[in-house]
Formats: sequence, structure tokens, C-alpha cells
Amino acid sequence: MYAVIQTGGKQYRVEEGTTLKIEKLELGAGDSIEFDKVLMVQSGDSVKVGLPFVEGGKVTGTVLSQGRHKKIKIIKFRRRKHHMKQMGHRQYYTEVQITGISA
Repeated sequence: MYAVIQTGGKQYRVEEGTTLKIEKLELGAGDSIEFDKVLMVQSGDSVKVGLPFVEGGKVTGTVLSQGRHKKIKIIKFRRRKHHMKQMGHRQYYTEVQITGISA
């Protein structure tokens, strides 16, 4: 059984036990979270597709940790102009483990 959920402007395909890193949520480690924006649920041969969300669909999870991704380097360079600009960025994330799927 798997589901497709939407959170943080992105879509994720999840199963029970899946660990994923999503956009930062203001929750502590060990807190429970509920995703109600379920786009699709597949169980055996039956597939439920929402318009846009599955009615009564719910995915639950537990927050494992908060963290930051690896640094991404941004370089802006103009040739022959003696111009170069470097920046770095580390995006915050929340690590979530999926505990249940219901439709």
C-alpha cells in the first residue's frame, strides 16, 4: 500500500516505514504529524485518485529530527569583467517517518 501526498509545495510517494526529508515544520522530535492532502492511494489492485485530494485520505507520521541539507554553492561569474560572486545556502528540513496510511 502506498500513497502520494503533498506538503511544502512538493509531492512525495510514501509507504509505511518510509523516511523522508520534507520542508521545515515547526515540530519537535517525537511529535506526531498528519498529512491530509493525499493525492492518490493504492491498495492491492484498487487505486483511489483524488480530485484534487482523496476524500477521507490521511497519512500519519512521526517527526524524527530537524536538520539542514548539504551546502549548495552559487557562483555568478562574468567573463572578462573581473566580476565573480559566490554564495552558499543550506536548506532546513524535517525528517519524518511514515507510520500509517488510511483512505
